[in-house]
Parts: sequence; structure tokens; C-alpha cells
Amino acid sequence: MIVDSAVYRGGRRLPVACHPQDYAALRTAASEHHDFVWVGLYEPSLAELSDIAEAFALHPLAVEDAVVAHQRPKLEQYENSLFLVLKTLWYVDQDDAVETGEINVFIGPRFVITVRHGRGSPLSDARHALEAQQAVLDHGPSAVVYAVVDAVVDGYTAVVADLQTDVDEVETSVFSDRRTNDANRIYTLKRELAEVRRSVLPLRDPMRRFAGGAVELISADAGPFFRDVSDHLQLAADELESLDGLLSTAFDAHLARVAVQQNDDMRKISAGIGLAAVPMLIAGVYGMNSDNMPELHWTLGYPFSVLLMVASCAGLFWFFKRSGWL
Repeated sequence: MIVDSAVYRGGRRLPVACHPQDYAALRTAASEHHDFVWVGLYEPSLAELSDIAEAFALHPLAVEDAVVAHQRPKLEQYENSLFLVLKTLWYVDQDDAVETGEINVFIGPRFVITVRHGRGSPLSDARHALEAQQAVLDHGPSAVVYAVVDAVVDGYTAVVADLQTDVDEVETSVFSDRRTNDANRIYTLKRELAEVRRSVLPLRDPMRRFAGGAVELISADAGPFFRDVSDHLQLAADELESLDGLLSTAFDAHLARVAVQQNDDMRKISAGIGLAAVPMLIAGVYGMNSDNMPELHWTLGYPFSVLLMVASCAGLFWFFKRSGWL
């Protein structure tokens, strides 16, 4: 469906008396040289997107990608337009899961069309914020691309911050005195980091090209804005690499602690077996009923054997305790 459509002139929104789907009227209203149209859609049908494609002469391959909405981040240049794919991210903390959506942006000389899938990065907020900045909006379609990309990258920053919190929790759990099983959560977080990395890393090249003014239809004057976005994107990428390294280290430490705990358990089991074996040995000797055993017919033979068992166990317990086995 169409969320909003408008004509902009000189950094301001023009009042246009037409239906939001009357694309011909919108393009006619954008009559001056620097005027442009911004149409925003949310999960449109193929018929809706086909009407827009016909009105704005969009390339059919780009339209097909926008309908399918399972593309990697990329920038494609066609004869009279650009097609930019962005992945949106949001974090579900209770599941340690990163959910993804997609924004497709068609950029032409005098129009911008945004197609959003999923609930991440609602562009109505970006539109309202941009309309409040006349000087920025005066850059035309480039300003819209900047606003959309900036909103998406801000979402990346928020997701990375949530992941940082969970990684800190994992580190605290791994190095605590409690016995914990953190392997499953570490694997889940590493998988989600990989999902975020697939969204962040491919976007760095388009942002560098935008910042350097190397892309037709993107104003070179907007370069500083895209450099700022590129810096935030690189910071998010660096944080992801750092978090992945911390999780790998935490996993190695978890395995080491498990091995140490198993060794401690084996030592305690061995000490327990030793404490049980000595009395059994003494009882076995005194249970042979041999006539030549001097203690067998001795009046104090029974208490002597019991005392010998207790003394042996006490001596072994003291030795194991001093050695740290118990």
C-alpha cells in the first residue's frame, strides 16, 4: 500500500490536490527544475508496483527485486535510475534474535520511491524529520536517500548495542563461580552476529561511493552527509568484529572451564573411591577367618579393626583435603 506521496520544492512540501496514487498528477506538479516526487510504499502488491514502474519508467529487473524482497544490500545503476537495497534490523531480546526487513529505493533525476518490507525502520519518522530540515531537503532526491540510509544505519547501531549487552552477560556467566551451560547461547549470538554482518558489510561500498560523489544522480554536495553515515557504518562493522572475537574467546574459556570442572569431578570421585576402598580392604583381610591371624581370637580384635578403618579414612580425608581433591 502507499504510505505517503508528496512533491517537494526548495526544501518544502508542496500542497498537491490529487490522489496519492495519481502519479501523473504528482509528476506534473513537480514542474520546476529542482522539484521532485517522493512516493513511499509498504509491502506493495505486484499490481501496485507495476503501476508505479510504468509511471516512473523503472527497470523491470529492479521492480522484480523489490517485489521479491529477498536481496542482499546492493547498489545497481540503470540507464536513468539507481536501485538501492538496504536490510533493516531490529532485535528481539527475549529470543536473542535479530529480525530483518528490507527497504528498496528507486532514485531518479526527479523522484525517489521507497518500498519497505518488514517492520524495521519506519520511514514516516525519517520523512517528518527530513521535512523539518529545509536546508537538507533542498538537496533533492539525494537528501531522501541520506535520510533513509541514516535511519537504517541508526537501527544497526541500536542492534549492535543490544548484542553488546548480551555478549557482556555471556562473559559474566562464563567467568562466574556457578556451573552454567553457555555454549548454546554463544552459538545463537554468533549466528545473529553473522546475520547482522550480512546486512552491514555489503553496504559500506555504496556509502563510500556516495560520499565520494562517484555516483550519478547523487549530488556531490551531499557527500559530507554520506561520509557521516559511512563512519557510523564502519563503526558498527568494527563493533561486530570485536563482538565476534569476544564470543570466540568466551566459547574457548567455557570449554576450558568445563574441562577443569570435569577434572575436579574426577578427583573428587577418585578421592571418594579411595575413602571407600581402604575400609573394604581392611574388612576383607579380617574377613578371611584364618586361624593364624593373631587378632582373630583377640578380645579387642573387632574394635581394633573398626578403629583402624576410621583412622585410615581420617588420614586419607586429611590428605585429600590438603591436596585440594575434596
